[in-house]
Amino acid sequence: MRSVLITGSTDGIGAESARVFGAQGDDVIVSGRDASKGAMVVDQIVQNGGSARFVPADLSSLDALRDLAAEAGDVDVLVNNAGMAPVSATVGQDPEVFERTVALNLRAPYFLTQALVPGMMERGQGVIVNISTVASFIAVPFLSVYSATKAAINELTRTWAAEFADRGVRVNAIAPGPVETAMYDSMGERAKEFDEGTMLGRAARTREIADVVAFVASDKASYMTGAVVPVDGGGAAL
Repeated sequence: MRSVLITGSTDGIGAESARVFGAQGDDVIVSGRDASKGAMVVDQIVQNGGSARFVPADLSSLDALRDLAAEAGDVDVLVNNAGMAPVSATVGQDPEVFERTVALNLRAPYFLTQALVPGMMERGQGVIVNISTVASFIAVPFLSVYSATKAAINELTRTWAAEFADRGVRVNAIAPGPVETAMYDSMGERAKEFDEGTMLGRAARTREIADVVAFVASDKASYMTGAVVPVDGGGAAL
C-alpha cells in the first residue's frame, strides 16, 4: 500500500484525486485548511473501503509546511495541488495577494518537495505530481500572478525530474484547463470564456482530471518523467 499525500485535497481536484487514490487501495493523506471538509473526504474514502486520514495545514506558512511533512512521514506519492488563482489586472494587483499566491503556489510545493523527496530517493522510488494549468502555456488576461507561478511549476517539474531520476523518483505535471470547481465558479462570467476557449466547449469534471493524476502516478506511467501534460479539452492546441 502506497502512502499518498495530496495538498489542497478538501475539495475540487484534490478531493477527487484523494477519492480515486483511496478507491485503488492507496493510503491517502488528505490535507488542507478546512477540517470539516477534510473529514468529509476521509469519510467518503473510508466508507468506500479505503484508508485515509486528515492532516490540517495552511501551506502559506513554512512552519505549517514543515509540520505537515513531519506528520505525513514516509510518502510514496506527493501531489502538489494546493493553490489559489486571484483574478486581477496587473495594474491593480494587491501586493499581499501577490505574496500569498507565490507562497502557496510556488514556495509551498518547492519546500514540501524538499522535505519529502530525500526519503523517496533513499527508498529508490517515488512519484511527484504537480498541478499546473493551461494558463501557463497561453496568455490569459487578469491571471498574471497565477499563470507566472504555474509556469514556474512547469520548469520545476522538468528540473526535479532531471535531479531525481537516477534515484528512482519520477516527476510530472498535469495542466488542466477549466474545471468545475469552487475556484472556477468564483470567476463568474469569465469562466464561460474559458469554456469557449476549448475544443470541447466545456469545463472538465474533477474526475476527468483526477483520473489523469492517478495515471501518471501509477506504474502504467513508469516511463514518464519531466512531462507537463495538458488536460484541457484541446484549449492549448487552439
